Amino acid sequence: MQFKEAVHTCFKKYADFKGRASRSEYWYWTLFTLIVSVALAILSVAMWDGAPDSAPSNILGNLFTYGTLLPALAVAARRLHDVNRSGWWILIVFTGIGILLLLFWYVQKSDEGANDYGERPLS
Repeated sequence: MQFKEAVHTCFKKYADFKGRASRSEYWYWTLFTLIVSVALAILSVAMWDGAPDSAPSNILGNLFTYGTLLPALAVAARRLHDVNRSGWWILIVFTGIGILLLLFWYVQKSDEGANDYGERPLS
């Protein structure tokens, strides 16, 4: 799956927590949100008037974050489904150390063939 197709798929499946997502879909979506977030942060600093009593406001970045939160959670859950884990495992992130376990699962190769959550996404 290519970058543009992955971003399009994540917006198309905005709140779809069912099915599976390939590694490329998940990581291209993560790259897309990172690039846009950094660009919006730079834009907010560039638009800052420089007054000492005011801090740069990243309103556009906040709106983007809120607008992409649901598809980010959905693609993360579908990615966990791809390695035959429940999407509820996302909640392990709140333990702190769970971030490492999630990262390990996110980089894993897809299950071959069908699993409990459907057919392999790129087959």
